[in-house]
Amino acid sequence: MPEADKEGERYSADIPQKAPGFFLKGSHQYDWGLKNRLARTFNPQSGRTVMLAIDHGYIAGPTSGLERIDLSIVPLLPSCDALFCTRGILRSVIPAESQKPMVLRASGGANVLREDMSDEEIGMDMDDAVRLNACGVGIQVYIGSEFETRNVHNMTKLVDAGIRTGMPVMGITAVGKNMKRDAQYFRLSCRILAELGATYVKTYYVEEGFETVTSSCPVPIVMAGGKKLPELDALTMAYNAIQQGASGVDMGRNIFQSDAPQAMITAVAAVVHQNLKPKEAYDLFRSLKTNK
Repeated sequence: MPEADKEGERYSADIPQKAPGFFLKGSHQYDWGLKNRLARTFNPQSGRTVMLAIDHGYIAGPTSGLERIDLSIVPLLPSCDALFCTRGILRSVIPAESQKPMVLRASGGANVLREDMSDEEIGMDMDDAVRLNACGVGIQVYIGSEFETRNVHNMTKLVDAGIRTGMPVMGITAVGKNMKRDAQYFRLSCRILAELGATYVKTYYVEEGFETVTSSCPVPIVMAGGKKLPELDALTMAYNAIQQGASGVDMGRNIFQSDAPQAMITAVAAVVHQNLKPKEAYDLFRSLKTNK
């Protein structure tokens, strides 16, 4: 990279990006329908969201905790702000009377049996997302992978369809086995997805420099939950991400694989929407777990 093009340090993480007339970063100039879908996914009072991610089956089959979604996940719906799932699960399991916003996984084609899982295609048509009354679609993009160009093209095709239909597109910064998970990589990935039209971006938390990831991305960032952690560690990660500029979390395993999923999602929501500190949130989790 030429010297003049190297990353600087002018992230100004302490100065919020303005969004005149709308509560969500980078979203004030969209059409009414798209903003309405965003306002259902993100809480307008806090400006944040607790998304419950249960899309794991599209690539990993019946993941632990998701063997029976009707029993493990449907009871949690009242406690999340939005559900991130596949259209197959939405049609077959999620009650149609649910008023929760649905964000649908829109990519597919690879699975855990393959060495390289970045070889994906668009897995659903935007017309079906509209037909299902979704509030958004999500697609993985592996920046730096062999199939990066195809991944990016998949996302931009969805963005074009989303603009036509008023559908938000969540770009997901997927990380391959040989990619380094640090702030520099996620700054690059998140910014590329935002520049190419993602409405908001889902990415992983890093302990060093996460505020530079959020401040240099002009659209909202939602933190991915990642692997299962002890409850206090997961709550601490969520708290740090929110305090460093994330607009919410999209957690899966750290909720549905917890010993007390209902208590955990309640504690996560308190961190995200009320800025409850990790130790207090963990005390809340233990109290709710004990009472149950």
